[in-house]
Amino acid sequence: MIDDTIPLTPATVHVCVDMQRLFGPQGPWATPWMERVLPVVTRLGERHPRRTVFSRFIPPKNPGDLPGQWQKYYRRWKHVTQAELDPSLLDLMPPLDRFVPPAFVVDKTRYSAFAGTTLYAHLLSRKADGLIITGSETDVCVLSTILDAVDAGFRVILVRDAVCSSSDEGHDALLKVYHGRYSEQIETADAQEILDRWQ
Repeated sequence: MIDDTIPLTPATVHVCVDMQRLFGPQGPWATPWMERVLPVVTRLGERHPRRTVFSRFIPPKNPGDLPGQWQKYYRRWKHVTQAELDPSLLDLMPPLDRFVPPAFVVDKTRYSAFAGTTLYAHLLSRKADGLIITGSETDVCVLSTILDAVDAGFRVILVRDAVCSSSDEGHDALLKVYHGRYSEQIETADAQEILDRWQ
Protein backbone atom coordinates (compact mmCIF):
# COMPACT_ATOMS: atom_id res chain seq x y z
CA MET A 1 0.00 0.00 0.00
CA ILE A 2 1.03 3.61 -0.55
CA ASP A 3 2.19 5.59 2.47
CA ASP A 4 -0.33 8.43 2.76
CA THR A 5 1.89 10.31 5.20
CA ILE A 6 4.57 10.97 2.56
CA PRO A 7 3.54 13.22 -0.35
CA LEU A 8 4.46 12.79 -3.99
CA THR A 9 6.47 15.91 -4.72
CA PRO A 10 7.83 17.72 -7.81
CA ALA A 11 11.02 15.69 -7.25
CA THR A 12 9.19 12.36 -7.62
CA VAL A 13 10.17 10.67 -10.89
CA HIS A 14 8.25 8.17 -13.01
CA VAL A 15 10.59 5.40 -14.24
CA CYS A 16 9.00 3.37 -17.04
CA VAL A 17 10.89 0.17 -17.80
CA ASP A 18 11.17 -1.22 -21.34
CA MET A 19 7.79 -0.36 -22.83
CA GLN A 20 9.15 -0.97 -26.34
CA ARG A 21 7.95 -2.43 -29.61
CA LEU A 22 10.41 -5.28 -28.90
CA PHE A 23 7.94 -6.48 -26.24
CA GLY A 24 4.79 -5.34 -28.05
CA PRO A 25 2.33 -7.52 -29.98
CA GLN A 26 4.52 -7.71 -33.11
CA GLY A 27 7.81 -8.08 -31.27
CA PRO A 28 9.90 -11.25 -30.86
CA TRP A 29 9.48 -11.04 -27.06
CA ALA A 30 5.78 -10.18 -27.10
CA THR A 31 4.29 -9.50 -23.68
CA PRO A 32 0.56 -10.12 -24.04
CA TRP A 33 -0.47 -7.76 -21.25
CA MET A 34 1.42 -4.78 -22.63
CA GLU A 35 -1.54 -3.51 -24.64
CA ARG A 36 -3.69 -3.66 -21.51
CA VAL A 37 -1.33 -1.58 -19.37
CA LEU A 38 -0.19 0.80 -22.13
CA PRO A 39 -3.13 3.24 -21.65
CA VAL A 40 -2.42 3.32 -17.91
CA VAL A 41 1.30 4.01 -18.43
CA THR A 42 0.36 6.67 -20.99
CA ARG A 43 -1.84 8.47 -18.44
CA LEU A 44 1.06 8.57 -16.00
CA GLY A 45 3.43 9.80 -18.69
CA GLU A 46 0.99 12.53 -19.68
CA ARG A 47 0.78 13.84 -16.12
CA HIS A 48 4.45 14.86 -15.97
CA PRO A 49 6.53 14.11 -19.09
CA ARG A 50 9.43 16.15 -17.71
CA ARG A 51 9.47 13.96 -14.62
CA THR A 52 9.46 10.71 -16.63
CA VAL A 53 12.37 8.44 -17.52
CA PHE A 54 12.03 5.63 -20.06
CA SER A 55 14.49 2.75 -20.18
CA ARG A 56 15.04 0.77 -23.37
CA PHE A 57 16.46 -2.75 -23.44
CA ILE A 58 19.13 -2.85 -26.17
CA PRO A 59 20.42 -6.30 -27.22
CA PRO A 60 24.04 -6.61 -28.36
CA LYS A 61 25.03 -6.67 -32.01
CA ASN A 62 26.37 -10.22 -31.60
CA PRO A 63 26.17 -12.78 -28.75
CA GLY A 64 29.90 -12.46 -28.06
CA ASP A 65 29.61 -8.75 -27.28
CA LEU A 66 28.42 -9.43 -23.72
CA PRO A 67 30.18 -11.48 -21.03
CA GLY A 68 29.54 -14.91 -19.56
CA GLN A 69 26.05 -16.37 -19.57
CA TRP A 70 24.72 -13.51 -21.69
CA GLN A 71 26.54 -15.13 -24.62
CA LYS A 72 24.60 -18.36 -24.09
CA TYR A 73 21.39 -16.35 -23.74
CA TYR A 74 21.88 -14.54 -27.04
CA ARG A 75 22.96 -17.65 -28.89
CA ARG A 76 19.48 -18.90 -27.98
CA TRP A 77 17.92 -15.57 -29.04
CA LYS A 78 20.25 -14.75 -31.96
CA HIS A 79 17.36 -13.36 -34.01
CA VAL A 80 16.97 -10.66 -31.34
CA THR A 81 20.55 -9.40 -31.63
CA GLN A 82 21.07 -6.14 -33.48
CA ALA A 83 22.76 -8.01 -36.34
CA GLU A 84 19.36 -9.51 -37.21
CA LEU A 85 16.75 -7.34 -35.49
CA ASP A 86 14.66 -4.63 -37.14
CA PRO A 87 16.03 -1.57 -35.29
CA SER A 88 12.58 0.04 -35.11
CA LEU A 89 11.62 -2.67 -32.59
CA LEU A 90 13.89 -0.95 -30.06
CA ASP A 91 11.65 2.15 -30.15
CA LEU A 92 9.23 3.01 -27.37
CA MET A 93 5.66 1.93 -27.91
CA PRO A 94 3.37 4.55 -29.42
CA PRO A 95 2.08 6.77 -27.88
CA LEU A 96 4.86 6.84 -25.26
CA ASP A 97 7.40 7.94 -27.86
CA ARG A 98 5.68 11.34 -28.15
CA PHE A 99 6.77 12.22 -24.58
CA VAL A 100 10.46 12.26 -25.62
CA PRO A 101 11.61 14.94 -25.20
CA PRO A 102 11.09 16.26 -22.56
CA ALA A 103 11.09 12.77 -21.02
CA PHE A 104 14.56 11.29 -20.54
CA VAL A 105 15.68 7.97 -22.06
CA VAL A 106 18.33 5.55 -20.80
CA ASP A 107 19.47 2.62 -22.92
CA LYS A 108 20.53 -0.53 -21.10
CA THR A 109 22.00 -3.92 -21.98
CA ARG A 110 21.10 -5.64 -18.71
CA TYR A 111 17.86 -6.21 -16.83
CA SER A 112 18.14 -3.26 -14.43
CA ALA A 113 17.67 0.29 -15.69
CA PHE A 114 20.51 1.24 -13.33
CA ALA A 115 23.07 -1.26 -14.71
CA GLY A 116 25.67 0.52 -16.84
CA THR A 117 23.45 3.56 -17.48
CA THR A 118 23.29 7.20 -16.40
CA LEU A 119 20.00 6.68 -14.54
CA TYR A 120 21.43 7.01 -11.02
CA ALA A 121 23.35 10.18 -11.90
CA HIS A 122 20.26 11.60 -13.62
CA LEU A 123 18.10 10.95 -10.56
CA LEU A 124 20.68 12.51 -8.25
CA SER A 125 20.91 15.58 -10.49
CA ARG A 126 17.14 15.96 -10.16
CA LYS A 127 17.31 15.40 -6.38
CA ALA A 128 14.71 12.66 -6.87
CA ASP A 129 12.94 11.81 -3.63
CA GLY A 130 10.89 8.89 -4.91
CA LEU A 131 10.38 6.66 -7.93
CA ILE A 132 7.08 5.60 -9.46
CA ILE A 133 7.78 2.35 -11.32
CA THR A 134 5.86 1.05 -14.33
CA GLY A 135 6.68 -1.17 -17.31
CA SER A 136 7.72 -4.60 -18.48
CA GLU A 137 8.28 -7.23 -17.19
CA THR A 138 7.07 -7.42 -13.59
CA ASP A 139 9.28 -10.41 -12.78
CA VAL A 140 12.40 -9.57 -14.82
CA CYS A 141 13.50 -6.03 -15.72
CA VAL A 142 11.01 -4.30 -13.40
CA LEU A 143 12.15 -6.54 -10.54
CA SER A 144 15.83 -5.89 -11.20
CA THR A 145 15.29 -2.14 -11.48
CA ILE A 146 13.25 -2.02 -8.29
CA LEU A 147 15.85 -3.91 -6.26
CA ASP A 148 18.61 -1.58 -7.47
CA ALA A 149 16.41 1.42 -6.58
CA VAL A 150 15.87 -0.02 -3.10
CA ASP A 151 19.62 -0.61 -2.72
CA ALA A 152 20.23 3.01 -3.73
CA GLY A 153 17.86 4.16 -0.98
CA PHE A 154 15.08 5.60 -3.11
CA ARG A 155 11.47 5.57 -2.09
CA VAL A 156 9.90 3.04 -4.50
CA ILE A 157 6.24 2.87 -5.51
CA LEU A 158 5.21 0.09 -7.89
CA VAL A 159 2.08 0.83 -9.92
CA ARG A 160 0.15 -2.45 -9.82
CA ASP A 161 -1.99 -1.84 -12.89
CA ALA A 162 0.89 -0.42 -14.97
CA VAL A 163 3.25 -3.41 -15.00
CA CYS A 164 3.01 -6.49 -17.19
CA SER A 165 4.66 -9.84 -17.82
CA SER A 166 4.56 -12.68 -20.30
CA SER A 167 4.08 -15.00 -17.30
CA ASP A 168 0.89 -14.78 -15.25
CA GLU A 169 2.51 -16.94 -12.57
CA GLY A 170 5.62 -14.77 -12.40
CA HIS A 171 3.57 -11.55 -12.31
CA ASP A 172 1.27 -12.79 -9.54
CA ALA A 173 4.14 -14.21 -7.50
CA LEU A 174 6.12 -10.97 -7.68
CA LEU A 175 3.16 -8.83 -6.66
CA LYS A 176 2.92 -10.98 -3.53
CA VAL A 177 6.64 -10.53 -2.92
CA TYR A 178 6.42 -6.76 -3.41
CA HIS A 179 3.41 -6.54 -1.06
CA GLY A 180 4.77 -8.88 1.58
CA ARG A 181 8.50 -9.54 1.66
CA TYR A 182 9.49 -5.97 0.74
CA SER A 183 6.61 -4.10 2.35
CA GLU A 184 8.98 -1.83 4.32
CA GLN A 185 10.83 -0.69 1.18
CA ILE A 186 8.37 -1.06 -1.70
CA GLU A 187 4.97 0.62 -1.73
CA THR A 188 2.29 -0.45 -4.17
CA ALA A 189 -0.57 1.57 -5.60
CA ASP A 190 -2.99 1.70 -8.50
CA ALA A 191 -2.41 4.40 -11.12
CA GLN A 192 -5.42 6.41 -10.01
CA GLU A 193 -4.00 6.65 -6.49
CA ILE A 194 -0.80 8.05 -7.98
CA LEU A 195 -2.64 10.50 -10.23
CA ASP A 196 -4.75 11.73 -7.30
CA ARG A 197 -1.59 12.52 -5.31
CA TRP A 198 0.97 13.60 -7.95
CA GLN A 199 0.07 17.18 -8.83
